[in-house]
Amino acid sequence: MSDLALPGAAAAAPSWPSRAAARLAGISRRSPTLAIGAAIILGFAVLALFATWIAPENPVASNPARVLQPPGPGIWFGTDGNGMDVLSRVIHGSLYAFGIAIPVVIVALLLGVPVGLWTGWSGGWPDEIVMRGSDALRVFPSIILALAVVAAAGPSLLNVVLVLGLLDAPIFARVVRAEVLALRGGTFVEAAVAAGNPTRRILFRHILPNALRGAMAQTAVRAAWAVRISATLAFLGVGIQPPTPEWGAMIRQGAEYMVTGEWWVAVFPGAALILMVLGLNMLGDGLADLLDPRRKAATR
Repeated sequence: MSDLALPGAAAAAPSWPSRAAARLAGISRRSPTLAIGAAIILGFAVLALFATWIAPENPVASNPARVLQPPGPGIWFGTDGNGMDVLSRVIHGSLYAFGIAIPVVIVALLLGVPVGLWTGWSGGWPDEIVMRGSDALRVFPSIILALAVVAAAGPSLLNVVLVLGLLDAPIFARVVRAEVLALRGGTFVEAAVAAGNPTRRILFRHILPNALRGAMAQTAVRAAWAVRISATLAFLGVGIQPPTPEWGAMIRQGAEYMVTGEWWVAVFPGAALILMVLGLNMLGDGLADLLDPRRKAATR
């Protein structure tokens, strides 16, 4: 008798994989852009994490006997001017793309969020000074500033990350400042002040979690910017230098072979760069739709 289900007994709760799958399906229905972008970035993340095992060859191993071989069996993306396998270099290039984009966004968040939080709350002359300084930085094209600073500091991965993070910090500062300005007059903030909460608690307990929503929605878009600018710097010769398998440097090397018909040296890393930037931008747009109710309502 104990093995028999009682009439009207509650059905067993679904397992967590089922709940996770249902949640992912719901998100995909609400934002197909987010789902497509996440799928693209997940594919590149798998390539980056397992590049050593996925890549058929060492990405910096030259072979003079097979210079500029076209795509074919065994060398699916062909070889470059040094006889290196282009497929292996494209796969390892995803590791450098993430290795630039993620640290740049972290540096920009660490610099921009506290500044935006402070200026949005305090207002007055600190806000004016910081915002006018941000406006002055935005007068110059970011690629020109990055080109000048990286050329002066030296073309290393660390310098590229620090320079791009510094240039991108004002974007997050402005986003967080705008959120703080909208939140500081809210009833929950007035109630926290009336209850005698110190300013630090009000900022970090009540305002910051709500103000971060807009900044988080911008992370993927700014990561796409970092990937694009770092590739541009490498293409211009002041970023990461060959033979490092970085997409911008590979495109620069392959550009000189385009006129003689060896198109694969530049096309495959260029396609990978375009696809990753597209995926990050789609992921950013989808996150903005989900995290910003006002934008979602306007879109509908």
